[in-house]
Amino acid sequence: MYLAVGFNRQSIIAFYIIFGSKMKKRSHIGLLFFILVITSCGNNKLQYATITGFAQGSTYSMVFENSKNLDPRDVNNRIEKILHAFDMSLSGYIDSSIVSRVNRNDTVTCDSFFIGNFIISRKIWQLTGGAFDITVAPLVRAWGFGPDSHKNISDIKRDSLLKLVGMEKVELRNRKVIKSDPRVSLDFNAIAQGYSVDVICRFFDGLGIENYLVEIGGEVRASGEKAGKPWRIGIDRPVDDNMIPGSDLEAIIRLKDKALATSGNYRKFYIENGIKYSHEIDPKTGNPARNSLLSATILANDCATADGIATACMVIGKDKTIGFLALHPEYEGYLIYSDDSGNFKTWTSKQLKKFISESGDK
Repeated sequence: MYLAVGFNRQSIIAFYIIFGSKMKKRSHIGLLFFILVITSCGNNKLQYATITGFAQGSTYSMVFENSKNLDPRDVNNRIEKILHAFDMSLSGYIDSSIVSRVNRNDTVTCDSFFIGNFIISRKIWQLTGGAFDITVAPLVRAWGFGPDSHKNISDIKRDSLLKLVGMEKVELRNRKVIKSDPRVSLDFNAIAQGYSVDVICRFFDGLGIENYLVEIGGEVRASGEKAGKPWRIGIDRPVDDNMIPGSDLEAIIRLKDKALATSGNYRKFYIENGIKYSHEIDPKTGNPARNSLLSATILANDCATADGIATACMVIGKDKTIGFLALHPEYEGYLIYSDDSGNFKTWTSKQLKKFISESGDK
């Protein structure tokens, strides 16, 4: 049996917590019943609680070994407060959030969520040679992928907006954002959900819980094991407009003490005059990335890093991603791409092969 969990508005791949050896389609009633069973049953030594909810325009699902007999409702209430504070810092969809105020050039003191995301975003920007860049926000909006979903782009406008892109144009000083140009704006959507997963993991660590899985908007991090075995995470086959989680899994990854994030180009895009425009904007060209890579799943020690690198992979494409991972063995990758005939193909990094099973060999 498995529990289907949500996906975010831009990181595109749906994930599943796999609880048994066989994968079957279940109705929503069956899923809810299963959650209750997991929460209330089991022996005295090994009892798990599952909590679910909505945050960041998406869903979250968390499972933890409840050996301390915590009230799941209290845990969930505390998590919702953390996620609300997180949104008020980093959501570009909330006018009063810190990032929205920074983009309007209000005088604002940044909180720890904002600062943490900014610091790791700069690190990934440097690591990926600028393929990941939070200052791409003006181009994201111009291409119609911002909060108002209104496309307003031309070659001339694209070239002018490119002058505002680059993390060298922005810095933090005394908890305030300093811009080289007031028109520079920030978009944390490609990393914030991964970072929020890490924040909730630290919350569980603080409760003394060792075995848990946290999923927010499709980004996942696992600690320890479930019932003595690694957590099992399913990855959807990347078919355009595939909005039914679990109907067609491409692979299952066994996860322990690692984070996993996936970016892809098939759930947030539009087609105009026969051309497909995906939400991953190349910071170097100012255009939506176009290559054979359909989705990139990255494993790292923390979810924010996995999230940011997965986005960068979609920008640089399959071959450069393989080269990047060869230079950085601290990260693992699972890539789904299309060949010249339009067929699905996969590539798996060497160490990950021991922990993954694909659709034909589950």
